[in-house]
Amino acid sequence: MTEDRVARPAGAGPPRTIIIGIGSLLRGDDAVGLRVAEALEGEGLPSGVTVVSTTAAGLSLLELMTGFDRALVIDAIKTRRGTPGDVYRLVPEDLPEPLHGFTVHDVSLRAALDIGARMGLPLPEQIVILAIEAGDVTPLREGCTPEVEEAVPRAVSLALRELQG
Repeated sequence: MTEDRVARPAGAGPPRTIIIGIGSLLRGDDAVGLRVAEALEGEGLPSGVTVVSTTAAGLSLLELMTGFDRALVIDAIKTRRGTPGDVYRLVPEDLPEPLHGFTVHDVSLRAALDIGARMGLPLPEQIVILAIEAGDVTPLREGCTPEVEEAVPRAVSLALRELQG
């Protein structure tokens, strides 16, 4: 497991927007969130934007988001009808609600946000998810498939537009 990587803009005041790239480098297309976050770090982001690359999920994401005004979460997704490389803009309400009880090791982003709100955590008022349709998330496979790799620049462009909007 890798350590979460935080890149803060030089000379910036307290960060107000967090970009969280989520994934695993050893699960093929699941690494796309990390790839997009890495590409965004080189884009000369506005002051007050923090970029985090993480393998964390669920409740661990609450700690990363707490205290920010906005959050942009970037991750891979598998849908029933999607094509690898499709990029979706979602909000937490678009995510499915958990269908069953869960353990702290198996908490969806939507459930984690609900828990954080009930706990009164100062979570971002605006949360946007950029989800990239994954094709191959085979364990112990490095690198994204060509279709998903081609989606990285599109996701970066969408992320930059979100920061401006």
